[in-house]
Amino acid sequence: MSSSIYDIPVRTLEGADTSLAQFKGKVVLVVNVASKCGLTPQYEGLEKLYKDFKDKGFEIAGFPSNDFAGQEPGTNEEIATFCTMNYGVDFPMFDKIPVVGPEKHPLYAALIEAQPKPINTGGTAFVEGLTKYLEKHGTSPNSAPEILWNFEKFLVSKTGEVVSRYAPDTDPLNPTVTAAIEAELAA
Repeated sequence: MSSSIYDIPVRTLEGADTSLAQFKGKVVLVVNVASKCGLTPQYEGLEKLYKDFKDKGFEIAGFPSNDFAGQEPGTNEEIATFCTMNYGVDFPMFDKIPVVGPEKHPLYAALIEAQPKPINTGGTAFVEGLTKYLEKHGTSPNSAPEILWNFEKFLVSKTGEVVSRYAPDTDPLNPTVTAAIEAELAA
C-alpha cells in the first residue's frame, strides 16, 4: 500500500483536524479501542509498548469505536478521562469512529483492504467464545475481512505500508507483535 493512509483526514480526541501524516517516518500501531470491553486491560500493554519504543520512532494511534456491543458509549472527553485515570494512556488518541459497516471510516477501509486477514496468536478460543456470546444475544461476529472486535491492531511501516494485522485477543506485548515492531524500526 502506498502512503495514502497519511492523506486520510482524522480528528484528535480533542476535536482537532489532522491526519496520520504526522507519523511519516515512524512505525505506527493503529488500534480500535473501547473502555467497557473484556479486552480493555490491553490499554496497559499498549502504554508499556509505547513507552518501550516511542524514543525509537514508534507511535500508537488509538481509535475508540462503539461498534461492538456498545462498549465505547462515552464522549471523547469521557474516553480521555477514562484512559488517563485508569491506564495512564499517553499515546495519541483520536476521535471515536465507526470501524465496520457502511459508515466505516475511510482509514479503516484502507487498513482492512491492505491487510484483510489478522494474525491470530491466541488460537481459536477467543473467536469461538465471542461467537457463542454473540449468538446468545441474537447476532454473529463480522465476517472476514471486517474487524472482528475491539482491539484489532494494524502495524504500519515508516513508509505507510500496512505490514500486519493482529486479532483482538493478541496481547500488545506478545513476542510476535514486539518482534514485528522491532523489525520495522530496524528497516
